[in-house]
Amino acid sequence: MTSSATVIGHPLLQHKISLLRDKETPPIIFRLLVREIAQLMLFEATRDLTLTEREIETPLTKMSAPVLAAPGPVLVSIMRAGNVMLDAALEIIPTAGVCHIGIYRDHDTLEAVEYYFNGPADIADRSLLLVDPMLATANSSIAAISQLKARGVSDMCLISILAAPEGLAALSEAHPDVPVFVGSVDAQLNEKGYIVPGLGDAGDRSYAT
Repeated sequence: MTSSATVIGHPLLQHKISLLRDKETPPIIFRLLVREIAQLMLFEATRDLTLTEREIETPLTKMSAPVLAAPGPVLVSIMRAGNVMLDAALEIIPTAGVCHIGIYRDHDTLEAVEYYFNGPADIADRSLLLVDPMLATANSSIAAISQLKARGVSDMCLISILAAPEGLAALSEAHPDVPVFVGSVDAQLNEKGYIVPGLGDAGDRSYAT
C-alpha cells in the first residue's frame, strides 16, 4: 500500500492559509485561523466515517436518521501545536475521544523526542484523526504514528495545514499506509528544518513564545 497525500485546494482554505502565513498576524488571530482551517480540513478528512441509523422523532413524524457510529473517532493531538487544531475538531465532533502525544523536535539534531502519551484504552479499535499544523521533517509525525501502531492502531490519517516535500517523502517511506490531508505543499525545508515559505513555528506563533 502506498501513502496518499490529498491537497485540499478549496478557495476559502487557501485564503485563510495565506492570512496564517503573514508574519504580521497576531497570536489571537493566528489561533482563530488555525481553528477555522482545521474545521474546513476535517470536512474532507472525515468523509469515510461510519454512520449508523437511530430512531428519532421530528416535529412531524418518526424517522430513521443517520448518526455517527459508536464508538466515535479519536482525535490525536501531536503536542503542543496540535492542541489548537484539536480544540477546533472537538467543536464539530464533540463525541470524539481524545489522545495527546507529547513530542518535541530537538533544534540541534531535528530528531523527535517523545515525552508523553495519554489516550483511550480502546484506541486500537477506533478510527484516529491525527492533527499537527506542520509536516516539516515529519520526524514528530512518524514517531507519533509508530507509537500508535505499537498500541495496535491500524486505522488513522494525518491532517496538517502545511507540508514540505521532504516530510511527505519521509512519512510515505516510514508509514505508507497512513493517508495525509494537507492544505498546501510548500517548496522545501531550509537548513534549520523549517518549511519555506511556510509560516514559521506554529506553536510559537499560536502561544506567543
